[in-house]
Amino acid sequence: QVQLAESGGGLVQAGGSLRLSCAASGRTFSGYAMGWFRQAPGKEREFVGSIRWSGGGTYYTDSVKGRFTISKDNAKNTVYLQMNSLKPEDTAVYYCAVGLCSGYGCSLPSVMEYWGKGTLVTVSS
Repeated sequence: QVQLAESGGGLVQAGGSLRLSCAASGRTFSGYAMGWFRQAPGKEREFVGSIRWSGGGTYYTDSVKGRFTISKDNAKNTVYLQMNSLKPEDTAVYYCAVGLCSGYGCSLPSVMEYWGKGTLVTVSS
């Protein structure tokens, strides 16, 4: 059974940084991509970025380019989302997800097969 567990959320001031982790278990993920999504109150879930499990190619939505970085540790089966220069509009519940996709193809939530329960990030102004 695939399990994804996010951690690292919290309260941070605007301009600050947080690193989220997503620990994956239950299968091998070769050929899959790990995506990060977020959902703010009253808004739809939106794509943040993704990373290929094999090869490590990354893709980001425009609003986080240059501020957020996705990386992975294959030995730990863990993917990270480093968030710098945080803005109040980054406030959301952040989810990790896994799907058979790559790059922009991972941007649709319906493509992802497995989801974590999310971790809340609050950025104060």
